[in-house]
Amino acid sequence: MTKDNETLLTLAAARKFNRRSFTKAALAASALIATGPAYVRSALSSSGELNLLNWSDEFPDPVIPEFEKATGIKVNSTPFSQNEEQINKLQATQGEGFDLVQPTRDRAPQFKDLDVLAPLDTKKLKNVGNVLGSFIESSSSIWTWDGGLYHLPHLWGTEAISWRTDQWKGDPTALSYGDLWGEAVKGHVQGRPHSLLAGVGLWLDGNGKLPSNRLLDAYKDPDAFKKIYDEILKVAIEHKPWIKQFWDSADNTKSGLLENDVWIGLTWDGPALSLKKDGKPVNYQAPKEGAITWLDGLSITKAAKNAEQAYAFIDFLYTPEISAKLAEGSGYNPVVTGADALLSDVAKRNFQEAFPGDALKKLWHRPPEPSWFAELRTQYAGKFQAA
Repeated sequence: MTKDNETLLTLAAARKFNRRSFTKAALAASALIATGPAYVRSALSSSGELNLLNWSDEFPDPVIPEFEKATGIKVNSTPFSQNEEQINKLQATQGEGFDLVQPTRDRAPQFKDLDVLAPLDTKKLKNVGNVLGSFIESSSSIWTWDGGLYHLPHLWGTEAISWRTDQWKGDPTALSYGDLWGEAVKGHVQGRPHSLLAGVGLWLDGNGKLPSNRLLDAYKDPDAFKKIYDEILKVAIEHKPWIKQFWDSADNTKSGLLENDVWIGLTWDGPALSLKKDGKPVNYQAPKEGAITWLDGLSITKAAKNAEQAYAFIDFLYTPEISAKLAEGSGYNPVVTGADALLSDVAKRNFQEAFPGDALKKLWHRPPEPSWFAELRTQYAGKFQAA
């Protein structure tokens, strides 16, 4: 991995993020892209429709209904639960039938190869200056090619440890990915296969049993990947009896914790913190090795038949009020200046408790994934799941 790539992997999207950094970062954003009026004026008197391919839990009510009421634009939502599902849909249709899609930041190399996205016309993005500068940089640093920008931030979040507070009796102050494999929780663990493998890798690196530069060495080339993941896979398969369920959506993450006797797992923050916010006996926290961090975005397809409506939707999302509603309803984190001030006290407290001490400095950002990495990772995840 080159030094330049290492620099990209440490971009400040969430790592430098804290609840007091909004104002400073907003000034950086304004230096990148000029600000504009709160809404696109032409969109308010617009009509038509928007075909949205979206993460199933990232547009909670009342966001879409409010947009439809404000603009007269009807949103046709096609939800998905995994990046692979989104990529497969776009590959099958070459983007036909979808105007606005939601790639995750680390999938930039795969989407470049897929070649279904159109460069964004920044002149039509009046409110993008409201987005924190660190998130703009995080998108533009790896989603700019052929002179165009293909990705803008939407929400950021993490994948770390969630647990039932009435079942897991471990010590949260020493929380580790290794807690997923303790004898006391055997048969009561959930996670995504490929994320569990990453968690094992970070755990083994953290305790010195498999040094891998915090797993980044696996991204160098296929041989380096196989050398590291062969060892990770051995440990994972040895612990297969610990698994109660493999989850593949926000909904079955929740059902695992509430209905399927899951006590602990590696999950997204949104579902777990939503349950916690609702008073369920669930908690979520970054482990000492660092929470796995992602940034989901917004991109327009080449085949978009409703591009103007897509730009109107993006501008609608880039206001503090709507960004706060996105975060409050999903359990994830906003990217727009001032949105944090509009969150409930419960949501603010949950964020602080999820990232105690220096946890925000230890975030592990998913690096850009070339197609060869995605293919190998899928193979190894399949071997783990089938073992």
